[in-house]
Amino acid sequence: MPAPFILLQHALPQHALSRFAGAFASSEQPWLRDRLIRRFVATYDVDMADAARGIGQFASFNDFFTRELKPGVRPLADPAEFILSPADGAISQLGSITDGRIFQAKGRDFTAEEILGHGAEEAQRFEGGQFITIYLSPRDYHRVHMPAAGILRSSAYIPGQLFSVNTMTAAGVNRLFARNERLACLFNGPDGGFASIMVGAMIVAGIDTVWPHRFAGHGRDVVHEDFSGDVRHFSAGDEMGRFYLGSTVVLLFEPNRVAWLDGLKAGDPLRMGQAIGRRLAPVQ
Repeated sequence: MPAPFILLQHALPQHALSRFAGAFASSEQPWLRDRLIRRFVATYDVDMADAARGIGQFASFNDFFTRELKPGVRPLADPAEFILSPADGAISQLGSITDGRIFQAKGRDFTAEEILGHGAEEAQRFEGGQFITIYLSPRDYHRVHMPAAGILRSSAYIPGQLFSVNTMTAAGVNRLFARNERLACLFNGPDGGFASIMVGAMIVAGIDTVWPHRFAGHGRDVVHEDFSGDVRHFSAGDEMGRFYLGSTVVLLFEPNRVAWLDGLKAGDPLRMGQAIGRRLAPVQ
């Protein structure tokens, strides 16, 4: 039988709740903004030591939640040798993409095609490749960075539900990451193609990117964007986007491009920029 928390999520008006929370989170009223931030920091034991600004210096709760870090506090592993963690968080799962399917939790999975939203041909490129799912808790830094150098090819904003993305929900909701609202971005890198998928969650007020885009959070229609005529180069470690509350990042790599580092497993904490995989022989 599903846990009460999961049953509650099915019953809640997920998008209305997120829009309501988003209105509070974007408020610049000092009495509300500072109260929300201080309560959040205390409740989730947020470590502000690495933040570039202190409490009282943010325009809104959203500004606090997407806070930048002090320069140098997330040193990057050598991108010539390693794949980098795109975010602070914890590994939910990692492994191989087999028969088009990606492991979510015991007895649950989803397909590369449905999470990507780019069609069967694009999904097939990742058959036999590698995936990693990284959960960002409320206390984490919520900007998302590049795991490797790449050129942005296309993106797909896919509307969906807004279940929580924590471990309990991943174990209890079928196809969780392929059901939630998400933005799937495809890149061409020096070692082949890869995807970075930003998955929204309960109370998420929005997903944003560092490049101009046409999608809006909590939309009703799929929005595909082709960037072949607007070439955007990114280096490993560059910021690519951010979450306004709750989130997960899923990375997909084509086969024979990446080997996850020995010993990495579900539950391991990560810091943005640390090595999570080793690059295999580049494409000639």
